[in-house]
Amino acid sequence: MTVGFHSPLPPAPTGVADYSAALLPALRELLPVSATPARDTAVELYHLGNNPLHREIYRRALRRPGVVVLHDALLNHFLLGEIGEADYVEEFVFNYGEWHRGLAHDLWQNRTRSGVESAYFAWPMIARICRSALAVIVHNPGAADTVLRHAPRARVVEIPHLWNPVAPGDRDERARLRREWGVPGGALVLGVFGHLRETKRLGPVLRAFARLRAATLPVHLLVAGEFVSPGVERSFAWDLGQPGIIRRGHLPEREFWQHAGATDLCLNLRYPSAGESSGIAVRLMGAGLATMLTDGREIARFPREACLRCDAGMAEEDQILAYCLWALRSPQGLAQVGDAAAAYIRREHDLHRVAGLYAETLRGAVGRV
Repeated sequence: MTVGFHSPLPPAPTGVADYSAALLPALRELLPVSATPARDTAVELYHLGNNPLHREIYRRALRRPGVVVLHDALLNHFLLGEIGEADYVEEFVFNYGEWHRGLAHDLWQNRTRSGVESAYFAWPMIARICRSALAVIVHNPGAADTVLRHAPRARVVEIPHLWNPVAPGDRDERARLRREWGVPGGALVLGVFGHLRETKRLGPVLRAFARLRAATLPVHLLVAGEFVSPGVERSFAWDLGQPGIIRRGHLPEREFWQHAGATDLCLNLRYPSAGESSGIAVRLMGAGLATMLTDGREIARFPREACLRCDAGMAEEDQILAYCLWALRSPQGLAQVGDAAAAYIRREHDLHRVAGLYAETLRGAVGRV
């Protein structure tokens, strides 16, 4: 059997492209795979995310159903950018019923706020693709719950987000960067990595950081990544100018790991959630870096000792502050969190284990074509 593989690939600016570039060669060790559309494939594998890069893949998946990978258990924002108001409203009604038609009109009219309003995350609009798919692959229990709410009879397969071995920066690189940043011995360096969007919780992070600095504590903050829009960037410009902040844009792979290796605690918070498993979090944890995550069903599989869990909501800023104070007092405890994370991720998220689970799912789907 030959598998059709449909996904953005590098240099497409999306984590799904990087994920697929790692998965493809590992999957080819187990099955014949064609990454270009072909007629003689036994089953199709479609990687879908919540952005316009997946436009044609989404259409193909509806025309010829196959196995769908939902990297985001959410397509609301994708559909807002793909169809007009009338079609959006009808799609919303298809998902949630006629009694929600008024809500659909309201969401369309206020779509400029879709990046920050929780309503756009609460209504994922994934029923059509999940009901037509032979199987739906998700990366965490939260996403599985969302799929089954929209398509109770769907075959849902949970496969962990893959982890590909990396070579973090060495001790010399860590020391060099920290000297360059003016970080004294015994200081705590926090890191925020990836696309900087509203859901990244940069506001509470910056406010907690300002409180730590106001207490004259030895804390520095690295913010590395590109903002999703000039408007979002402008909204944080003043806070990012405070002392102790190191600002970097997109980092190439080698520099990414050098910078990550120079941090002590990575903050990878997300709210509202799109039901996604963070590729950056999996990479950092697999490399043995202590990581703080927003608590929820999306991280339910992680052992309690393998990450720091932060509640979304009113207590978020105070919890960030409390974790940082603990990290300053207990660098050994922070290292233990990183060690537990590495052990779990390297075992459960190993690239070849993940590829084997994909192959098993694809073989099982052939009989359902």
